Amino acid sequence: MSETVIYNKDIPYGKITVREKIVEQGIHMVTDMELIAAIIGTGTKRQSLQDLSYKVLEVLDQSRGKPKITDIQKIQGMGIAQSCKVMAAYELGRRLFGQNLKQITNPADIWDAIKHLADRTKEQFICCTLNGAQALIHIHIVTVGIINKTIVHPREIFAEAMNDRACSIIVAHNHPSGRLEASHEDIEITRRISEAGEILGIPLLDHIIFSETGFISLKEKGWVITS
Repeated sequence: MSETVIYNKDIPYGKITVREKIVEQGIHMVTDMELIAAIIGTGTKRQSLQDLSYKVLEVLDQSRGKPKITDIQKIQGMGIAQSCKVMAAYELGRRLFGQNLKQITNPADIWDAIKHLADRTKEQFICCTLNGAQALIHIHIVTVGIINKTIVHPREIFAEAMNDRACSIIVAHNHPSGRLEASHEDIEITRRISEAGEILGIPLLDHIIFSETGFISLKEKGWVITS
């Protein structure tokens, strides 16, 4: 049986297997796409392992935490056995770690919880729901858009918050370009979410913009006012 191999741009001398990366660099250094590649194991004649992993990751990102095996099976090259592997790994992670509440005390805590999403090539808008003790309940990917443009409405954000019975939220979105600056559109959507949160009694605590290299906090920049 052939080893699971995926090209890693950070290794200048060719290819490294996912297994080698896990052993040599630690599991925390493996990207989401590489984790999926390790689960799937091999590609097909028409679909490379990288392509399959990316397409599965897209399905998971857009599932809002409720992936369906039928959606994964629609991907060419993903049969019932491979789809079951992905679903089993997803469900195991949810059962073991989905209920662990991480205390959020500063913007770096949110960055630590969402930074695995920073390698996405499309901009994603995220809602992190918090309980009364400001512990993280769940991370929701609300929208997935094209590069540099995500359209999001407050009702989509607060639907997730109310479903989680959240006491407050922190929103975030990635900049695939790597540029850590807030646009006029970023500031405007922050204002709209904050106003909606005040009406609903679910305040917005912060808006994080992040990339693979770091993050900025709009609260620290003075664009999020909390009561």
